[in-house]
This record gives sequence, C-alpha cells and structure tokens, in this order.
Amino acid sequence: MVAPSTAPTDLRVVTVASQGADHPDADRIQALFADFNPQHVDFDRSRKLSSALQLYRRLRQLKPDLVALEGTGIGAAGAVMAWSTRSQRPFILSSGDAVAAYWALKRRWLWLPGFAYETVLYRRCAGFIGWTPYLVGRALTLGARRAMTAEGWAPPRTKPVVDHRAELGISEDSVVFGLVGSLRWNERVGYCYGHELVSAIRQTERPDVHVIIVGDGDGRDRLAALAGDDLGKRVHLIGAVSREDVPGWLATCDVLSLPQSVDGVGSFRYTTKLAEYLEADRVIVTTQIPAAYDLDDGRMRRIPGNAPWETQYIAELASLMQFVSTRLLSSQPTSPTPPISLAKSFTGSRVHILRARVRSLVTGSPTINPVASHQP
Repeated sequence: MVAPSTAPTDLRVVTVASQGADHPDADRIQALFADFNPQHVDFDRSRKLSSALQLYRRLRQLKPDLVALEGTGIGAAGAVMAWSTRSQRPFILSSGDAVAAYWALKRRWLWLPGFAYETVLYRRCAGFIGWTPYLVGRALTLGARRAMTAEGWAPPRTKPVVDHRAELGISEDSVVFGLVGSLRWNERVGYCYGHELVSAIRQTERPDVHVIIVGDGDGRDRLAALAGDDLGKRVHLIGAVSREDVPGWLATCDVLSLPQSVDGVGSFRYTTKLAEYLEADRVIVTTQIPAAYDLDDGRMRRIPGNAPWETQYIAELASLMQFVSTRLLSSQPTSPTPPISLAKSFTGSRVHILRARVRSLVTGSPTINPVASHQP
C-alpha cells in the first residue's frame, strides 16, 4: 500500500471508466475523485482487447499510487487488475450493477463465470464504492475488504427547461408517459427500455394519452414497428438528445417509467435515470424493487410484476394509462419523511468525507474525520 502523506492530493490518482470517456460514468468517477486532481485515462470499449493493452501500458508509464475504476467491464478491469498485480499498488472499484445477474440476463449460462469474475473483483479491490447500499452489502458478502455508498446525482442544469408538447402536437390536458434511456435490445428476453410503454399504450384506446421515449439504440426500430399506426400520433420516438436537453423532455411528461426487473439485476439498482427523475418532480412508475420503497416520497407507483417485459406488468401499466387523469396526478400525496436527495451533487462536506474515506482505503488510516485520516 501507499505510505501516508501530509495531504490527500499527494496521491497520484488515475481514473478509468470501462464504458468509455464519453459515457456519464467517466464524469462520475472524475467527480468523485476531483479533490485528488486525478488524471483520466480513456478506454475505448469498441476495441476492448487493444484498448485493454493500451490501458495497461499507460498505467505502467504513469505509475499512479491508485487507480479508481468505474464499471466492471472485463477489458478495463482486466487491465487494471493486471497492473495492480504487477505494480503491487491498489485500485478502487465503483459499480452500479451486480455482474453475475447482469451477465445471466444476456445468457443464462453466464451466471457462474460472472459470479466468479464478480467475486474476484470485490476481493482484489482495495475498496468498493457502490451506487446503492444493496450493492455495498453484496460486495462485502463476496469479499470486499471495505466499502461505501455513493449514489448517483443529476447533472446541474445549464439550459432553461423547455416543454416540448406543442412541437409534438400534444395538448396541455393530455397525460404523457415518458422514459429516457438507452434502447439496447436484449434478445433473450425480447426487450429494451420503452417496450413496456409502447406495449401498454397499444392496449388502450384513449387519444389523450401519449408516450415519449428519448434515447437511441438497436431497439428503436423494434419500438417503431410495435407502435404501428400510433407512431408519431400517440407514440413519439425522439432519439438521442444531449444531457443538457434531458430535463426539458422529462418536464414534458407527467409520468416517468423506471422499468427494472425484480431480480439480481434490477433489485440492486438505483439506475442513472432515478436522480434525474426525482429532480424532474414527476410521478414515477416502476416495479416492486427495493428502491421503490426506500426512496418513495409519495411519487412512486409500484406496479405488480417481476419484470417490465412480462404480461402482468404491461397489463397493469395499460390499466393505469386507461384510467389515470392529470387531476389525479397533480394531487399525489407526499411522504412525511423525504428520501435522500440523489439530485444533490457531492460538494462541500460530502466530498470532504468521501476524500477521507478514499484515502483510508489506500493508506489504512481511520476515517473518523479528515484530520484523523492524515495520521499514520
């Protein structure tokens, strides 16, 4: 491990995001370690093997005291673990997904190798930063030596929020269901984000209910085909937008869909969308995942069903679309105990606490307070 120094910023920290430098994960890991003035090393997930080799060589050249890795992609993580073994220096892992369950969602037989890989990651890292307390518990159970929770947060607004109803021809008294996310198609379960909304609205006859889906991916054409003659009328596929424009599209909606499976994938997540959804102050419909209970401030609507691609969930969502009204939505109760603020950026004392904790993960010092963390 690294010898203690008089200031946390003496540590030479490199950040890496397995999803790539242009992914929000890269912004997250750099923000979490901003007090250390980290150097970010890019990883190109479209060229995983060659990029992994380049990452390993770059880490050997930079000789950092610590690498902070966001994500569990095998290319980036493999390079970081190889560097850690060779240099005998630590790395910290941050993740928002349970690897084994996520791999099994693509191919069932991948659960066992995914579990083995996930266990190795937890046991090899000097510390784990989970997006949720559920993942922190999982990491500790599987062998992580130390762990902490750092929830996601909504990016600061840089542009005025614009309501897009007029440009889509949606009246003010219509009820709009919406979603923002990647439309990556999962062949095994026949689903991508937004599929539940399009399937549900096709089971309703109300002309004053609309669906807005913001995002792109190989599932977009499938959603367009599923929408049929409702495409451009009641179903609006917007495509990809900049992060600065996301709040405006969320504000255009009355109800936001947070589709997650009630299993080892969805039940461990908050998802990157949740903070932005809470910031938008809209009703959120989701499954009966733990977060839907733990973070409910009166806006969560939990729909029965084990997954958003199952018949029961879609039927319940269609029923909500058929009978919901804007008046009902505007009179939602609020919780007497507000949930934690996921939209609050890590600034001030929160970053100070995080810096002390990260330093402790590297030096073994206690994290009672920033002063104590400087003691050998």
